[in-house]
Amino acid sequence: MLRSSRAARLALRHDQVRCRCFSTSFATHDAGSPNLPPLRATLPHNRYPPREPSMQVDHLVIGGGVVGLATAAALARRYPDKSTFLVERHRQAGQETSSRNSEVIHAGLYYPKDSLKTQMCLRGREKMYRRCEEWGVPHRQTGKLVVRPKGSKDYFEKMLQHCNSLGALAPPVRLISGDEARQREPDLSQDIEWAVLSERTGIVSSHELMESLEREILDAEAAELVYDTEVVRIDPHLPAMEGVAGPSSKRGSDYSQEGWVVQTVTHSAGQDGGAEGGESDAILARVVINSSGLNGHLALNALLAEERFSSNNSEEAMGMWYAKGNYVSYKGPGTRNVKALIYPIPAMSAKGGLDQGLGTHLTLDLDGNIKFGPDTEWLSPPDAKGGIDFWAKQLAPVTSEDRLKAMHASITSFLPDVKLEGLSPDYAGIRPKLVPPGGGFMDFTLLCHRSRDLKSQKLWSYARLPNEQLHDGAKQYFRGEVNALGGEGGQAGGTMLTLAGIESPGLTSSSAIADTVAEVVSRQVWGHGDAARSTGREGTGMAKEIPKGARNDEVGAAGLDAWA
Repeated sequence: MLRSSRAARLALRHDQVRCRCFSTSFATHDAGSPNLPPLRATLPHNRYPPREPSMQVDHLVIGGGVVGLATAAALARRYPDKSTFLVERHRQAGQETSSRNSEVIHAGLYYPKDSLKTQMCLRGREKMYRRCEEWGVPHRQTGKLVVRPKGSKDYFEKMLQHCNSLGALAPPVRLISGDEARQREPDLSQDIEWAVLSERTGIVSSHELMESLEREILDAEAAELVYDTEVVRIDPHLPAMEGVAGPSSKRGSDYSQEGWVVQTVTHSAGQDGGAEGGESDAILARVVINSSGLNGHLALNALLAEERFSSNNSEEAMGMWYAKGNYVSYKGPGTRNVKALIYPIPAMSAKGGLDQGLGTHLTLDLDGNIKFGPDTEWLSPPDAKGGIDFWAKQLAPVTSEDRLKAMHASITSFLPDVKLEGLSPDYAGIRPKLVPPGGGFMDFTLLCHRSRDLKSQKLWSYARLPNEQLHDGAKQYFRGEVNALGGEGGQAGGTMLTLAGIESPGLTSSSAIADTVAEVVSRQVWGHGDAARSTGREGTGMAKEIPKGARNDEVGAAGLDAWA
């Protein structure tokens, strides 16, 4: 079990969060074919039989990336008298996608108007700037130039029309000439005739942002972070209801005992990843938020493998594709006095979506250092149903001369004086993709399942989002049905929300995604008015103070406190 104190854990996080631990194994795959197989793996559920829970929580968030942390903080903020626990398999938060990205606060320029990526990015952008100011998170509003050599004016005019259609949170953008762009950034190519200036784009320290979320969670009365702890199995928990014989029937129609039994394994000292040999626990959670990023599909695939979903369901297990992005640092000529981020126009797929990301662009860190990236290197799993975490052995930054030359060629299309010998491998990250190379646009995905009547549900069951207009606009990107949970106010059993395909602009969108999750939980689990009562917005305006785990006296409160 994780026995260190909250203060000790926070100190450990502070000391370790800035360390980048790269694998010594180098990526060997460079697959860009639409026939690239996905990973359709499951949790290691076969090694862990179902068991009864020994402790209980209201909210259990799986995954300590920036979205998971923001979600746990939002739930703890909204429901201070309900227990919110976050479990993370690594020794500290943000060890995967959240700490291996461009650290950009995106303005929201590129994605379809009604998509969740656009709506979450626009709201998240403003929330990000506010949080950085309120919590002292280092950041800077640098602005961004989007550039393209020759023949780009029509594209840029369409971009401006798109941005201007986005309503009150539309990003401020304007079309400028190539000459004005070079006045701002003198090293830009003479071939650039037009550019778009995005004034609201910025950069942020993702590590210190996550530290601020950790502090908020740890300061909450009924919230906790549990590191070194891996989820290995999830089962619906359905105690017998009134009038139905069964081992739990003595509880009558106590809906509080419905939910999900989440089995975890706590790693032994010095172990990071891999469930074997650790101490196991079983927790009953009324609400599970699956925000496990690169492994976000494993829990649903395990339920599918055990035939928990509809008996008429012919669905295939959810696949995940992995796009590695390499970053290089740069020292040398061709980037003098760079002040803004510089992005080339992203490549588009034949299906109309961004093909591989936003292209190899120039970004800055908060110390003014220059880096370029990410490129896109598709990874091929060794086994379609096995090979969990195969990508972890491929996190070493690019070293191949051919790939460095390819990145250099992309960079010199807009910064022609950048020298190949000035590029140095820096780090790499992995982006979780729900579509293969060339698959077109795929939106952020929020799936919703209830523990009761799971047999009537499909794997691809979408959450009914709070803003009905947003949902109606976004549903064109859905590939399944909407799960409305059959009502509001906590009479629909336990709820599991799965956040899948949260890639760029996930960092920018994190707080908006978290607020959306909290609102779904409010409406479909606890009821509309419950949040206001919990946060003290009625009556005295003061939230009730309770000890951690006090809502869990029925099932193992003492064990819960010891586990955390």
